Amino acid sequence: MRKTITTIIITLLSLFCASAVHAIKHPSLLFTPERVAAARKAMKNDTVLANGWKSIKAEADNQRLKGDLRRLEYLALAYMMTDSSKYADKIKEILLNTAKVKSWGDREMLARNPAWRSELQMAHKSFQVAVAYDVIYNKLTPAERMEIARGMYDLAIEPLLGDWILEPTRIHSLNSMGHNWWTSCAGMGGLLALSVSNELPEARKGAEALIEVLPEWFDFAGDVLQRKPKTFDESGGMYESINYASFGVCEALLFRMAWLNSHPGAKIDDIPHIHLISDFFVNVCYPRSGQLYSINFGDSHKNVTGESSMILAYQMGDENPNTLWYINQIEPGQHREGYPRNTPMGFLYTPDLSKAPSTPNLSNSRLWKDFGWATMRDSWHKNATMLAVKSGMTWNHSHADANSLILFHKGVDIIKDAGNCSYAKPQYRNYFFQSDAHNVVKFNGEGQSRHQQYHGTMLPGSMSNLLDGGNIKYVLADGTVPMSQWMIRNFRHFLWIDNVIYVIDDLLSHEPGKFEWIWHPGGDAVKRGFDHEITNGNSSALIRPLYPRQLAYSDFVHDYPDDLYWEVHEAPAENMQDTEKYWSFHLPGITDRVKGVTAIILKDSVTQEELPVITRREGKDWIGLQVKHNGKVTDLYINQLADGRLMHLNSWIEADGWSTDAYMLAVSYPEGSNPADAKEIFIGHGSALRRNGDVYFSSLSKLNLIADENDGKLDIQVTGQPRINLKLKSSPSSLTVNGINTPVKKTGNLVNIKLYNKK
Repeated sequence: MRKTITTIIITLLSLFCASAVHAIKHPSLLFTPERVAAARKAMKNDTVLANGWKSIKAEADNQRLKGDLRRLEYLALAYMMTDSSKYADKIKEILLNTAKVKSWGDREMLARNPAWRSELQMAHKSFQVAVAYDVIYNKLTPAERMEIARGMYDLAIEPLLGDWILEPTRIHSLNSMGHNWWTSCAGMGGLLALSVSNELPEARKGAEALIEVLPEWFDFAGDVLQRKPKTFDESGGMYESINYASFGVCEALLFRMAWLNSHPGAKIDDIPHIHLISDFFVNVCYPRSGQLYSINFGDSHKNVTGESSMILAYQMGDENPNTLWYINQIEPGQHREGYPRNTPMGFLYTPDLSKAPSTPNLSNSRLWKDFGWATMRDSWHKNATMLAVKSGMTWNHSHADANSLILFHKGVDIIKDAGNCSYAKPQYRNYFFQSDAHNVVKFNGEGQSRHQQYHGTMLPGSMSNLLDGGNIKYVLADGTVPMSQWMIRNFRHFLWIDNVIYVIDDLLSHEPGKFEWIWHPGGDAVKRGFDHEITNGNSSALIRPLYPRQLAYSDFVHDYPDDLYWEVHEAPAENMQDTEKYWSFHLPGITDRVKGVTAIILKDSVTQEELPVITRREGKDWIGLQVKHNGKVTDLYINQLADGRLMHLNSWIEADGWSTDAYMLAVSYPEGSNPADAKEIFIGHGSALRRNGDVYFSSLSKLNLIADENDGKLDIQVTGQPRINLKLKSSPSSLTVNGINTPVKKTGNLVNIKLYNKK
């Protein structure tokens, strides 16, 4: 008998010790005493923070009357800041009443097979309950704690964690719903489980399970069979649009932050992606006078930011100065899921912005190769010019916009994306998601297959070969596969030289038909002769088609039977209250092969009259342009043989004394000087450039190259192969290759350059 009693005592002590080891101290999740004390101190010298607290307290006082569960965080912070029982008592009343609720299930979700017992609204409510329960924990009796914990476990924790991560009830996988829903439902279910983990061992185990598997979401590498892309690009960033990248990451980091706060000193798996988040959101933003804009590819909006994710990443150790710059650009409340300082999380977690740099420490161009985005800008100053291009996945929140572009210039998106609307509206699936709503090329009136909205592209488009030589920038978009139902080739080259962006479309269809260029103006648009002029405030740009034909000069199109016709289409505006117009240009005849060259001329002012003089030129097997402006001449050549029509023969052309196999060649020189002395050269997909027997460039493989020589300093940007061995005619005193100072090695009058990127 004594032995039995001893065994029982030892067992009970073991259980008690185990419980003590796992017990967390309250409050310790997100509204910690340390954070509150720091914010209280900081707001004495920070009027923005002080005003933020006034707004938070006013909302908390309002919620003492309304008792809205979805605003519990305001009552929670007010209690932490004031220690006033009136806030804690209201929270306790709401939590005890909520614990008696039978279900938060959504009727539509429950009707699915198998039933989805949890969804986003349940996750949002769980966040509110978790932070509120955590802060009033010590005001509750043990019986009240258990009543709330048990009620919330049945109401939300078990459905959320049971649907998303725990066996034997899990119904979702990272392959099916592993985007923002996964982090929200699993993350907020885990946060609520963590808050009641002292009372319920099963909740504690659920939270422990989530902290263990959370890195799998960040590292998910995609799924070929279900055509789902990897979650994150190797350089950071998420294909689902800025809106859902911000939301998905934030929900994951909220749980991870709460775990680290409540488990001081705990060792958990590192997530390298956290350290890439800030630079992604900075690189896709557009600083301007007024509200910060972001690229709005997919289901996003220009005013959406990554503020909340960046703040959490910063406070978890990624103290990136670019984050401070970014937060300084944001207007309070511009994004409903942001963390302005008049919200509890923004009040507690916004870092000290006094050391924010004046501009980000980042290059002007960035490529996200894994999911097919690129940005190029002329500077990081406000109201500069930024070109954004996309040719990646189409599925879910990612639209049918392979090879599309958005152009920001002088504070506005002068060439824009049409946007999106509520997903339940027919305009979303019939227009905003489809190719018509984007700046792309269609064939016979068709864009990407409508099946791609739900089933995805068999293979995505791609972006590659980004070069930024300062005055010359280049990137290649390949949207062939998303349009493979109609096209064999659907390449779009973006070559930006000085104040002109050349959009070069290399198109080949399965059979003859009509090609159509879609343009969405971000302002007032009017046709003036050969140009499509767009004006918005101080911003103005001209869209000038040059090949295969120019726009018909006037409305007397019968006098220009071979030139491009134009049509103006009416479509729903993003606000769903108005309509707006977009333009399409198309050839009157049919063909199966086209080189489309469109010049986008960036005007310095709306009234600018002296514009680049662009002349169309052609020779044997090449088409081209000569551009004169401000005493500078640029000759652009496009090799008609280098578009895949030759299999084993190389694509040699002779053009104005140049001999090359390059797909594209651009040389710039002062007006009146000899082109042979050009110091600014772009070679697109070429292995050689010669003139009068002299070798100007040589490589066994075709490369993309920008060479700019100035005052004896040669700067080279080059892509195309992992192992590069090239020779370039030059006599520089110093050499920079892809931004890295490199010793000058010469053979005669040729500089020798060797690079090897094992990736």
